[in-house]
Amino acid sequence: MRPLLPAIAAAALAAGGCAYVGDPRPPLANIPAGVEDLAAVQRGSTIFVQFSVPARTTEDILIKKPLKLDLRIGTSGASFSAEAWAAQARPAAGGKVDHGAARYEIPCAEWIGKEAILGVRAVGANGKESKWSNFVRLPVVSPPERPAGLRVTSTPQGVLVAWTARGESFRISRRAGGETGFTPAATVAQPEWTDPAADFGKRYAYQVRTIVKLAGGREAESEPSEEAAITPVDVFPPPAPSGLRASAAPTSIELIWVPGGAANLGGYRVYRSAAGGEFEKIADAPAIPAYSDRTAEHGKSYRYAVSAVSRAGYESPRSEAVEATLP
Repeated sequence: MRPLLPAIAAAALAAGGCAYVGDPRPPLANIPAGVEDLAAVQRGSTIFVQFSVPARTTEDILIKKPLKLDLRIGTSGASFSAEAWAAQARPAAGGKVDHGAARYEIPCAEWIGKEAILGVRAVGANGKESKWSNFVRLPVVSPPERPAGLRVTSTPQGVLVAWTARGESFRISRRAGGETGFTPAATVAQPEWTDPAADFGKRYAYQVRTIVKLAGGREAESEPSEEAAITPVDVFPPPAPSGLRASAAPTSIELIWVPGGAANLGGYRVYRSAAGGEFEKIADAPAIPAYSDRTAEHGKSYRYAVSAVSRAGYESPRSEAVEATLP
């Protein structure tokens, strides 16, 4: 009897087709891809860990569920060995996966004063393990002091945020208007900060954390303070203009001055006094530090003063008066 396989191949070639009979492919290894974005930070008395859960194998095939996550935390000697570390590191439990991101919270009490090393690997339903992830070295310190007594105050320069806490660095986070979460706004060295970007009439909420700088550019954070909210209201007059000067032109007296630089400036108010009389308002001018008095009469002397007015209508004191004569 003739062998069957050569007969099939010959028939295909005779038919003019492109059939090819080769060696069978090796079976897939089905090894989960490794985690590459493991990150950890100390916040208060907890180590927060996060990473992306692998969705495919090393051969770019979707991973069959269930997939086990093997997150461990331990220490190391002078020279790091992944095998030695894994043998003594403790598994971390209680992780949650949401939309492909895994999050763990590990109490830091037993790691205070040590450099904790964290790593994770994935274990497929077939028991095959991925390589270890990037390793994170995290110096763990006593929990930084949580800021207390957070208070917010409306000022002409913005919202003043102040608190009480011991520390050398503090991070302020802000939630503006209808935003759903807090975003970092500033990091400062003293227990107060003025938010220059706050707009009058818009609601803001603030939180503060104490920050401890660690080796290798890392940080430890305190638990966030209680939040404090405010809707700043503009009840502040701008600074008075300065450097007022008056000079005669052929048909007017020209005034220029130095603006006070207020963020809430709405415009200026120009006052004039003739023949030693009382000052009277002659114009509400836009927020431009100059004005032309075209109602001045030839042969008369005038004294002028200028004030600044906020957008809400609050008026500053008047500038120093100057005198000019229209020839």
